[in-house]
Amino acid sequence: MNDHLLIGILFGAAIAGYLFADASLRLCALLQQSGYSARRFFKWYFGKGNIQRKRLSLLALSLALLTALFNVCFSFLGYVWANTISIAPFIGIFVLYLWSEKKYALKVSPKPSARVIRLAAAHYILVFALCVGLGFGLAYASLAVDETWFFLLRFVPFALLPALLPFTLCAANFLMCAYEIPHNRAFVRKAQKALSASKCIKVGITGSFGKTSVKHYAAAMLSEKFKVIATPASYNTPMGVAKTVKELGTDCDIFLAEMGARHTGDIAELCDLVRPEYGVVTGVCPQHIETFGTLKAIKEEKGTLAAQVSHAVLGESAADISAENALREGEDFAAENVGISEEGTNFDLRIGSARAHIFTRLLGRHAAEDIALAGALCSLLGMTAEEIARAAEKLQPVPHRLQLLKANGLNILDDSYNSNVAGAQNAVETLKCFGGKRYVVTPGIVELGALEEEKNMELGASLVGLDVILVGETLVQPVRRGYAEAGGEEGRLRVVPTLQKAQEILARELSAGDSVLFLNDLPDIYA
Repeated sequence: MNDHLLIGILFGAAIAGYLFADASLRLCALLQQSGYSARRFFKWYFGKGNIQRKRLSLLALSLALLTALFNVCFSFLGYVWANTISIAPFIGIFVLYLWSEKKYALKVSPKPSARVIRLAAAHYILVFALCVGLGFGLAYASLAVDETWFFLLRFVPFALLPALLPFTLCAANFLMCAYEIPHNRAFVRKAQKALSASKCIKVGITGSFGKTSVKHYAAAMLSEKFKVIATPASYNTPMGVAKTVKELGTDCDIFLAEMGARHTGDIAELCDLVRPEYGVVTGVCPQHIETFGTLKAIKEEKGTLAAQVSHAVLGESAADISAENALREGEDFAAENVGISEEGTNFDLRIGSARAHIFTRLLGRHAAEDIALAGALCSLLGMTAEEIARAAEKLQPVPHRLQLLKANGLNILDDSYNSNVAGAQNAVETLKCFGGKRYVVTPGIVELGALEEEKNMELGASLVGLDVILVGETLVQPVRRGYAEAGGEEGRLRVVPTLQKAQEILARELSAGDSVLFLNDLPDIYA
């Protein structure tokens, strides 16, 4: 093998590796959405009608055909020149593909975390090594075969590599686990030591639904009297909690940690990190039954927090969880006489023998229930009913959780982060309080395992009387069937492939005074 061929292979591998790695950045973001789980990632990738898989397959086929065609067409110049000229369509098609990818932004923007940057770098190195190995292998094979046609087409197999990118990305992710797992454990242990050394009161908040909202409301209400730090947004994993611990200082009175769980043992792991003295279990529903298997297993997992703390607050659907020193919704506290309208929510908050009337701009029956849960926690931590009521009336909505937005006279109910059965029922009930035309845009509800069809049919039945736009292919058929069986008008329900198509319909049909509910805008891995 001469030096020119050696340099050519290395140079070609560097260019191809760069193009392949750049084409896989979108896949990196989707693997990040999957929690770096290859199983979840491949479940999405090999799902019915997956657009990304079709696009990569089409890219590989186009590259292979054009590279082969250019080699054959320019074979009269000799295989060296033919091979060189075929690089032009290879790069051109790739640039066109990358340009088209950038036209369609992901629903969930990739987080430029250190881990995803390390993964992208590792993937480039792996793809470069694969390209070098393939280049040398094909070069030696062509020398062994010593046929003109083989020399002409020897680098065409490179064009098929885009179809392998999901596999090479997951292979890079697997290799990086040798670094990531110990690194993450060390980071979490450091946070655990910091929390143990802090004198602040630690509170854990979990549940199948409402935990982010309850945490948000509790943090705002407690901040009227204490210095509070809470995990931001939906940071509810050990790494998310550990990142928040950096903000802990000597003047922190209360630390609120949201605790999420997809598998048995997740809550115990978080409790080991936070060591909470107080806990809130907002409620239990079939969310994540796909991974837990049964509702009983979900309740037992959420009950782990109640068993670990000295004082617990239990929502109505979690009130039968065994726990000492627990305040139980309905028995020890409650939101009573709840009234909902498009203006807000009013109710009577009862905590023990104390009562207070509250009006909040927050929308929906669940807002009253979430405030009651947060209020019960506040009472355990030393706030009076009057202090709780004053703080509750100042509350602002959590972004994307039945958040009312006004635009051009329209009422836009942004409930795009809602992905559970209980929240969906509340959101639909709230929409029905509004006047004018009322639209629901939803792809359905996921992670319900064997109950997915049943619960989505129930969702469809609840939409009767509304104009419905179902998005995508994931769960729209059960929703559609439930809507039809409950007597919904066929002409008021439409199915579109993307959220963009739904928005185009809304732009044509909505006018001032009308309302639209965006219910559960699924992440890209469910699209």
